[in-house]
Amino acid sequence: MRHACYFIAILALSAAPLAADGIADQLKWNFQARTRGEMRNNVYDFDSSRSAVTDDTYLLTRIRLGVEWQPADWIRFAVQGQDVREAFSKRANIPLQNGAEGDDAIDLRLASVEFGHANQTTLKIGRQVLAYGDERLVGPLEWLNFSRTFDAVKFHYQAKTWSLDAFTSSVVRIRRSQFNVSDWLDNTATRNEFFSGIYYSSHFLPFQTTDLYAFHLHEENLTGTSNFITLGTRHKGDPTKLAGWDYTVELVGQGGRVNGRPLSAYAYHLEGGYNWLKSSWKPRVALEYSAGSGDSDPNDGRVHTFQNLFPTNHPPYGFMDTFSWQNMHNLVLRLAAQPHPKVKTTLDFHSFWLATTGDAWYRANGTTRVRAINPNANNHAGCELDFTVNAKLSQHLDMLFGYSHFFAGAYLASTGASDDADFAYLMLTLNY
Repeated sequence: MRHACYFIAILALSAAPLAADGIADQLKWNFQARTRGEMRNNVYDFDSSRSAVTDDTYLLTRIRLGVEWQPADWIRFAVQGQDVREAFSKRANIPLQNGAEGDDAIDLRLASVEFGHANQTTLKIGRQVLAYGDERLVGPLEWLNFSRTFDAVKFHYQAKTWSLDAFTSSVVRIRRSQFNVSDWLDNTATRNEFFSGIYYSSHFLPFQTTDLYAFHLHEENLTGTSNFITLGTRHKGDPTKLAGWDYTVELVGQGGRVNGRPLSAYAYHLEGGYNWLKSSWKPRVALEYSAGSGDSDPNDGRVHTFQNLFPTNHPPYGFMDTFSWQNMHNLVLRLAAQPHPKVKTTLDFHSFWLATTGDAWYRANGTTRVRAINPNANNHAGCELDFTVNAKLSQHLDMLFGYSHFFAGAYLASTGASDDADFAYLMLTLNY
């Protein structure tokens, strides 16, 4: 895997004789240009008395250009480049510093070769996207400008009513002004990360999707080695087969070691909704409850904080990205409607609590802490209201507008400044 990109290039050249004539007709090009203006106020510090570099209005841009080539029905190549930029911001344009998406000039996002037939058995090698279920544990996080990919080897088997994936991988790390690499391609890496898994998905019950999965993460850090397993199941109902009703139940447990300490943690998600399928507006109302365990005693030598792995946390726990699926309780009321066939609107109301104030409030990235730990604080973090309008302006152009407001809770008042926060954005995406 260390020379995966070169391997893919050699395979592509060796496959060329299979399609010497009309190769240009076999190439499928794809292009995306995306721009998003954002306004954030108090989202990171909940403090109106100071002007932080994160209280700002700025512009994010992303351009992707890729090509797919299938010289024979049993082999496919995919390559995609990406360029992302952040403009007009007060903070440094360095990815992941002070919440910045930053600049990552012309880099390799995808580079893979896939053997086999898509409706049967395939083996995919190279830089690729991994996404499973509702992406609460594994997903590409497309909201971020640079998103997330993995250097991976993935086996896929597709049967009539079920499918099975088995993979091993290492996440690609974003490095400004350098080639983005995973631990597999970085000769200087000491983390030696391996993220592997098995994901089984079935429709043996015709009214729902039933998933079973197991993930394993190995990392070698200065504070100790992490080596733990995540076991879970997900059950998702189909409203078209349940007279408009839908539901999702996901239950997850973890065990092993995190940074050298024993891990025992859990998380779950419960959701129920109703869809008016015969209405032209297609309204939906739903109630959700999500929880992730926390660690009430950081000094007992054990870890009980749920490890959120590599999720797409932006949609499920509020668009302001203030929470991840760890040390939290999240109660949500969701409303959605389509006033026009090409326009969808949503209105969500979240209420957040910390599972234990003996642990931290973790942001969507799973590592950044909102405040220093205060075991005596009230555990109600606050409430968030999210409103979005998603419109398809043309065959190739989409627009997304959103506004969010965070109502500061008693936890913030107990630990420092407790001013409300605001977030607004307008995004245009051009796809070909």
